[in-house]
Amino acid sequence: MEQGVATLAQALIAAWSLVAVAFFALGILVYVVIRRRTRAVDLERAVNDFRSLDIEAFRNLVDPSEEAFLRDNLSPGKFRAIKRQRMWAALIYAWEAGRAAAALAKVGQAAQQSLDPEIVASGVQVTENAFRLRWQTVRVSLHLLTEVLLPGLSSRPLPSLADQYERAAETLFRLGRFPSGVRKLVRSKSA
Repeated sequence: MEQGVATLAQALIAAWSLVAVAFFALGILVYVVIRRRTRAVDLERAVNDFRSLDIEAFRNLVDPSEEAFLRDNLSPGKFRAIKRQRMWAALIYAWEAGRAAAALAKVGQAAQQSLDPEIVASGVQVTENAFRLRWQTVRVSLHLLTEVLLPGLSSRPLPSLADQYERAAETLFRLGRFPSGVRKLVRSKSA
């Protein structure tokens, strides 16, 4: 009987400990969400983050003809090592493109607060392109991670992350061409 009570007490302690940990994790999550919503958007930094990514270097890292050249001219072991390094670098680029997409979404959301209907419409387009770009970065990252783990497999074509990035950049450029576009948003929010 005493052993059953002791086992029950241990089970209750473990259950309450898990409940306490869950509430603690929920509190941290709520804090992070509230902090992100109340934090001011640094539009200038968001635009600079987006524009700073070297998409041509990414294209070079994932170019199938480059991979074929390396496969033909390196030993299998050396090829796998080089390919793994190149895919890690491409994965970092994809990660940064995802961060840039988040920055782009902030620009789009800020543009949607404008009184100018053209800027609002462009802001919607920017936000939609940011979502598409973010989705592409997730797909490409999973693809690249597979290639990092299994570098000897022949590559499948990558989803068009670079093309989506360029479409998003063009939308951002169009928003910046409005007389009161991104530049005004940047000045008014950072002032």
